[in-house]
Amino acid sequence: MSTPATTTGAVHPGDERGVQLRGRDLLFAMAAAMRALQLYPLENQAVVNALAELDATARALMDQEGELSVRYVGDFFFVNDLRLRIDLASYATFGLVGRALQRHGIGTVEAFPGAGTAEWTAFLSLLMAEPNEADRFGHFAERLGWSAVLHLAVHPGQDRDPATDENARQMAKRAYAQTVAVARETMSALRMGKGVSIRPVKRAVQSIVDQVLTNETSIFGLTTLRDYDEYTFTHSVNVCIFSVALGKKLGFHKHQLYELGLGALLHDVGKARMPWELINKSGPLTAEEFAVMQEHPTEGLLSLFAMRGLAELPLRAMLVAYEHHMKIDQTGYPRSVRPRTPSLFGRIVAVADGFDAATSKRSYQAQPWPADHVLREMRDNAARGFDPLIVKAFISMTGIYPVGSLVILDSYELAVVVAASTRPDAMHQPTVRIIHDSMGIPLDPAPLLDLTQVNPATGEPLRSIIKTTDPERYGIHVGDYFV
Repeated sequence: MSTPATTTGAVHPGDERGVQLRGRDLLFAMAAAMRALQLYPLENQAVVNALAELDATARALMDQEGELSVRYVGDFFFVNDLRLRIDLASYATFGLVGRALQRHGIGTVEAFPGAGTAEWTAFLSLLMAEPNEADRFGHFAERLGWSAVLHLAVHPGQDRDPATDENARQMAKRAYAQTVAVARETMSALRMGKGVSIRPVKRAVQSIVDQVLTNETSIFGLTTLRDYDEYTFTHSVNVCIFSVALGKKLGFHKHQLYELGLGALLHDVGKARMPWELINKSGPLTAEEFAVMQEHPTEGLLSLFAMRGLAELPLRAMLVAYEHHMKIDQTGYPRSVRPRTPSLFGRIVAVADGFDAATSKRSYQAQPWPADHVLREMRDNAARGFDPLIVKAFISMTGIYPVGSLVILDSYELAVVVAASTRPDAMHQPTVRIIHDSMGIPLDPAPLLDLTQVNPATGEPLRSIIKTTDPERYGIHVGDYFV
């Protein structure tokens, strides 16, 4: 079947007919590129032309609409939420692309500025590969995350619920464990004065970004582990996850999330140059010791400059190490000789760093704060020096009761928060896993409950949260409910 000619003429934002035409052109170009890749080697002119046509069509849509997302739902395609009309001439082509997405459990493909022919080639090659039947979407997303594709993202179809999907949890655990290992190896190499390869760090950050984009519920849950013995490393990974998720909330595209994640994962590398006895001191630091520790942001920036000889690091990511303790009013450290405003990346990582540090058990903090208390302090105490707009966005992302909070319900059952509500008007009504009944008897299996659910007869919520409580009081390790 011949492919219709590419649409010509300008398409303006909100121009439904223009989006219809460009959307059809995009799917035809995608199908043509897939056929060419199946028949010819990469250097063949037919392949080169087909990929160039796909790239040009995608760019045209992004230029005119400011975004590009393709959703496949129930045999229908939506481009930027506009359903494409299907006629007999386009049915076979639409079906080819739809079946390829469906085979891998993909519901949505997003493209961001910067996605060129190389990334489309890698993406389509993975799309035409045989799916892993045990975990179709998870396997595809993992392979995409480990590739060099930074400006294309995929999201699962509607039949997949990460909150209850065991494959999703296992994939998140694998990405989390691998990133902790990379953080440990990087910090250890820097402490011993060895050369550091940035390539494993970049791959690890790509996998975290991919998990946040496709499997946020599962990867968020793992931030509750907060291993005391490996605090330095798990803290860096948690800050990376929180920062990337916050960037997603703020509308960053995938490449921006990748740069933000790099800066977040490496924000504390300067501690590798600090005396080990200060890092692990159980009591409060003296004024002299604190002055030494205040040098770690500067040392972190110098360490990252030293790594640039091995592989180029984005400057925005590098500045995070220098800025994350600076405070919005510049009363933090290091003190700047000239007035300056911390970068947006620095302000995001400062909030993520402050939240995870305050809710974690550390050498000098035997009793971490409850997460909801930490959020209230970050919001209300200006002396903490956080950007109030970033804090507001962070609370909107986590909800009033962040993932991992142990709560008492009005039924006197104990529950662990496993996911924030997706409704802006229901931030106080997360999804929970009820782990003890009203008599204190552990429940196995522990049922999930969305606290936005209401009793049809009365219209009242089925359960409500009374307050948060300390897991140690009940001998509960909330991380066990996420692994």
